Amino acid sequence: MIDLREVRSVTEFQRNIKDYVGHLKEKKTPLLLTVNGRAEPVVQDAESYQALLDRLGAGGNRRRSVKA
Repeated sequence: MIDLREVRSVTEFQRNIKDYVGHLKEKKTPLLLTVNGRAEPVVQDAESYQALLDRLGAGGNRRRSVKA
């Protein structure tokens, strides 16, 4: 589930991308970005995303891996 305290604008994310990437890697939680006040993309670190895909794959879906 997305923590509603982890909602930021795309503009803020772009201005502080290094800080946010570090935060994503450290916290392992997704970040919801807004465009014109509306929820749009969700970003998360690659390791957490891969873990999500692995959990989904364990449910019978085709397994996909993220390549860097």
